[in-house]
Amino acid sequence: MLIEYVWLDVNGHTRSKTRVLYQKRPEKLEDLNIPFWNYDGSSTGQADGKNSEVILKPQSVFPDPFRGGDSLMVLCETYAPDMTPHPTNTRAAAEDVFAMWPNADPMYGLEQEFFLMKGNDVFAKAASRITNEGGSSNEESALAPQGEYYCGAGSNNAIGREIVESAFKRCILAGIHVTGLNAEVAPSQWEIQVCANGIAAADQLIMMRYILNRTAEMFGLWVNFEPKPMQGDWNGSGCHVNFSTKSMRADGGYQHVVSAIKKLEAAHDKHIAAYGADNHMRLTGEHETSSMSTFTSGVADRGASIRIPHDTVKNGKGYFEDRRPSSNMDPYVVTSMILETSLSN
Repeated sequence: MLIEYVWLDVNGHTRSKTRVLYQKRPEKLEDLNIPFWNYDGSSTGQADGKNSEVILKPQSVFPDPFRGGDSLMVLCETYAPDMTPHPTNTRAAAEDVFAMWPNADPMYGLEQEFFLMKGNDVFAKAASRITNEGGSSNEESALAPQGEYYCGAGSNNAIGREIVESAFKRCILAGIHVTGLNAEVAPSQWEIQVCANGIAAADQLIMMRYILNRTAEMFGLWVNFEPKPMQGDWNGSGCHVNFSTKSMRADGGYQHVVSAIKKLEAAHDKHIAAYGADNHMRLTGEHETSSMSTFTSGVADRGASIRIPHDTVKNGKGYFEDRRPSSNMDPYVVTSMILETSLSN
C-alpha cells in the first residue's frame, strides 16, 4: 500500500513524499494505523542541518486520486523530535480553538481562487505568445480585458478548463467535499469551493491545493495562490470564507450573525494581519474588494468586508461571507480566528 505523506513547509506550501506499507488497506479508513514519519526540515526551511529531523504526525486520510487502488494520501502535522508542535504547525493551535466551542458546529464554505501558470507567466499570457507567432511587444495586448472570462465558455475565455476539471474530479475521488467550480474574472483564473465543518474544512482546502498543483504538474503548469499575480486592471485572488454556527443556522439566528459581524469589525486590524501575505495588493477598494484599512458590511455587497446574503436576511438565519482573506491565507489560522472572534464575549 502506497501512502503519500503531505505537509506544509515554512511558507505554507504543500510538500509530500511516498512511503510503502506492506499491508492491505482495511475496509474502513478509520481502522488504518498509519505510522509517524519524518523528513529533512533543513530542506523546507523548518530546521537547521545539525538537527534537521521534523516529525510527521498523520491527521486526515484521503483516497489517492492519482495512484488509485489501495493508495492513500495523508495530511500530516509537523512536530519537533520532543513532540511539541513545530512553530509552523498552525493546525495544532486551531484544534485548541475549535475545542473551546465543541457544540458550535461551525460550517465553512471556502472559495479558493487561483491562477494557472506557465513558467513565470500567467498561463493565458504564455499561450497567447505561442499562438500569435512570437507574440507582441506588449505581452498583455493579446489578452482581452475583463468582461467575458467570468463563467465563460470557449478557449478564449475558459483558459485551462481541462486542467481544472481534471483536478476537480480528483478532489471528488479523494473524498473532498467540493461544492462547485467556475472560471473567474481574469484569464487563467479559476475558483473551486470547499464546504465542511470544523477543522475538516481547513484540512480539505489544503489537500485541494495539493491536488490542484499535482494535476497542473501533469500539464507542465503550476498553480499560483498569490493575491495579485497579474498587475494592472485585473482582479486579484481571494479565499472568501462563508461562515455559520449552529445558532446562526437555527430560527432567529440572524441576531447571532449581526453580533458576530460587530465583533469582527472591532477586531478588523487583527484579522487583516492574519489573512494572508501581500493582501494589501488585492484589498484596494477596487476590483470587487473592500479597502483593507476600513471595515464595511452590507447585504449582497461584493465590495464590502463582510457580505450578508439576501437569503440570510429574508429567512432570519443563515451565514455571512468574510471577503477579506487572500488566496494564500492559512485556513487553520483564518477559520479558527473567525470562530473565536465571533463567539468570544
